[in-house]
Amino acid sequence: MSRSVNVGILGTGSIFRAYAAGIATLPELTVTRVADVDLDRARTAAAEFGIPAAGTTEELLADDDVEIVVNITPPAVHAPLNDAALRAGKHVYTEKPLAATTQLARANLVTATETGRTLGGAPDTFLGTAGQTARAAIDDGLIGTPFAATSFVRSSRVQAWHPSPGFFFQAGGGPVLDWGPYHVAALVNLLGPVRDVMGANAMAEQELTVTAPARTVEYVPVEVPTHATSILRFDSGVLATVMYSFDVWDTELPHLEIYGTGGTLSLPDPNTFDRPVRIKRRGDTEWSELPAVTEAKAPATGPFRGLGVLDLARHLDGGPHRASGEFAFHVLDVLERISLASPESGALTVLSSVKRPAPLDRP
Repeated sequence: MSRSVNVGILGTGSIFRAYAAGIATLPELTVTRVADVDLDRARTAAAEFGIPAAGTTEELLADDDVEIVVNITPPAVHAPLNDAALRAGKHVYTEKPLAATTQLARANLVTATETGRTLGGAPDTFLGTAGQTARAAIDDGLIGTPFAATSFVRSSRVQAWHPSPGFFFQAGGGPVLDWGPYHVAALVNLLGPVRDVMGANAMAEQELTVTAPARTVEYVPVEVPTHATSILRFDSGVLATVMYSFDVWDTELPHLEIYGTGGTLSLPDPNTFDRPVRIKRRGDTEWSELPAVTEAKAPATGPFRGLGVLDLARHLDGGPHRASGEFAFHVLDVLERISLASPESGALTVLSSVKRPAPLDRP
């Protein structure tokens, strides 16, 4: 790209610093404005990261200098704010999930088409070194033909560190919509679209005690399933066994593994960016680490976000759109099927499909 694209960040919650610090490492993007319903928090965030302007949502959407709005507000308000930003003439990159439901997300895609604006969505972690290295290994046939996968999420113990974690256990939350997007996005990047889902959901507790040191509430009600187990069947015929849980606090299960006719890939937590990918081919006596196929590294300041925003900006300049709204919609569609699955429902058809996103160019 021949210029830097101006970005406005909507929301200064827990993931804000990952975006602000990450985008600061990307010369093709410049954060020029931040907004939050809490104006003091917006001003504090702007001062911390040297962002020139801070204010309200309305001010951000009216700012002609802002080309891309990054929506990192709570999931329940993703859809209306995506719609407002698109109608204000902005391109939008939204945190996961794209919206609280596929119905709302589909309306966002329609708005993007109607306004001629581009909609992209998280997760973008599959664009990191781990996701791209595993993708290259599969594309190069290093484990033969994939036929199965496993994907496991344990509790993030949110009640022990978040001062008011109620929204994690309400509509739009739960382990499927909170952590599931990282895993399903990684799987679709590696294996292609999902055809159908079968499984079951459960809730271990009706109310949780909040133990975070700076807590503002003592208890939160649990309103959504907090443990999901499913089998995903991909268009390719690959079967993935998944377990996404807020109730399992400790486990020795791997985060993500892909099984092929010639070996196994073991991936790190797909919520991370640049940890190693390991491989063990049939006949190998030990696991080995694969060399990374991309050179990008997360900043030392902590979690890294921003590659999806850069992907959108480069798409506006004529490049492929990997973390697209359609990709994020398919991930949400799969997650919604997981949430609805039960022994009585049988296999639930995933109504959408999407092409595997193009891999990043190798150096």
